[in-house]
Amino acid sequence: MLNTRRVISAHSRGTSLVEVLVTLVILAFGLLGVAGLQTKIGTAEMEAYQRAQALLALSQMTERLSANAVQAANYVTAGTVGTGDAQPADCTPIAAGPNHDLCEWSNALKGAGEQRAGVNAGGMVGAVGCITQLQAPNPALGVCRAGIYQVSVAWQGMVPTATPALACGTGLYGANDAFRRLVAATVTVGTTSCY
Repeated sequence: MLNTRRVISAHSRGTSLVEVLVTLVILAFGLLGVAGLQTKIGTAEMEAYQRAQALLALSQMTERLSANAVQAANYVTAGTVGTGDAQPADCTPIAAGPNHDLCEWSNALKGAGEQRAGVNAGGMVGAVGCITQLQAPNPALGVCRAGIYQVSVAWQGMVPTATPALACGTGLYGANDAFRRLVAATVTVGTTSCY
């Protein structure tokens, strides 16, 4: 009886190599899950940062358009403003008005607000802006119709999602337009000479 007790207590005191290996495999799967989660968090953080920057740029232009209602039609762009346009980096020589506002908006979309080693680093990836006229103003007596303008900001996202319905930035981010992100707002510019 004495020998049986010694044998049982000798086996129950230590851990076997199999138990250590099982523990290591479980730990490895847990660490892989954490690494995958960290990657998704980084992507979501970049997407959120770009959306916040786009909303700031959108707000900036809608406020400028509203403040300069008399020249609202001069803000309408034939193409896109921002990445890839011919706007200068220094807007100070341009007289105040729509052309100056579009130049500053272009630089904001290009990320000129923050620089790293002389390169723009404070914006969205491939950001462009569009301003279109949805309804022309008509100040004629009896009509008195306000002008309606649509301001859009498009940029390249990190993962594909649903393709935006608006056309701003279409085809700029590769063959798959599902990487294009877009925010838009409408600005109504009332007429003052209808009375």
